[in-house]
Amino acid sequence: MGSTPAVSARGWLLYGAMALLWGVPYLFIKEAVDSYSPAAIVAGRTLLGALVLLPLALHRRALGPALRAWPWVLAFGAIEMAGPFVLLGHAEQTLSSGLTGLLVATVPLFAALIALLRGDRGVLSRWRAVGLGAGFVGVAVIVMGPGLAVADPSRALVAIAEVLLVAVLYAIAPFIIATALKDVPSIGTITLALLMVGAVYLPIGLLTQHEVPTLRSTLSLVALGILCTAVAFLGFFALIREVGPVRAPLFTYVNPIVAILLGVVLLGEPLSAGLVLGFPLVIFGCWLAATGGRLRRRPIAADALPPG
Repeated sequence: MGSTPAVSARGWLLYGAMALLWGVPYLFIKEAVDSYSPAAIVAGRTLLGALVLLPLALHRRALGPALRAWPWVLAFGAIEMAGPFVLLGHAEQTLSSGLTGLLVATVPLFAALIALLRGDRGVLSRWRAVGLGAGFVGVAVIVMGPGLAVADPSRALVAIAEVLLVAVLYAIAPFIIATALKDVPSIGTITLALLMVGAVYLPIGLLTQHEVPTLRSTLSLVALGILCTAVAFLGFFALIREVGPVRAPLFTYVNPIVAILLGVVLLGEPLSAGLVLGFPLVIFGCWLAATGGRLRRRPIAADALPPG
């Protein structure tokens, strides 16, 4: 059974950044779908994100290596962006952001299963498994009640299936980054993937957009493109390289908490008892699943060091 390496301070900072950057989109998507079609949202956020990153990618000459690996870049774009973005947009027309967040929080569970199928025995560590379970229970406690209310039960099952498919896709994508794209500059991969996905969805978005967008929805779409796409994917790649593809998705446990806290702070929603009870459980579960219960790095034995 493999050991669990400690998480560095940089790793914890990246966890926090990703919990925020991908906890905010639930609110922005909910606002954007008010006057944008799901396909238009995907086209808008991917092309805007690509526009922000393209000058940096060209300056670093990162597009060349990405173009040489274009089949894998395309696969990553389809699995991480093209499918999930439109599925989430469609699902949030039916589901509450709380339930959506809970379902997406299953990503670490699917990632652990994929790693196990690939032969990684480290995910069977007792404390990591306990941490995965505790974190998910904490998320469930937080979103119980109002977060699970669904207006149209007949459409809810389809929407729930869509979000669970998103969770599976999100669990697969980090393994592509860590294996097939590990030698490709992250800025090149992200920019090219965004351009590919945006080019595919732009005509679909134009054909499905049947109303004049509101200013509120447009500002939400801009935030999705810049913060939750361009900036967030840079952080996501850095996190995968820091902690690996199995532990990287653990921040999805915290995303629903961010979404609910934003509702409390920005929309004046009441602070639920579930959040007070579940939040410490989520944080503890994430720490346990990420570290295996270790408080610090093990010192390297002197006889294990190379001469000199």
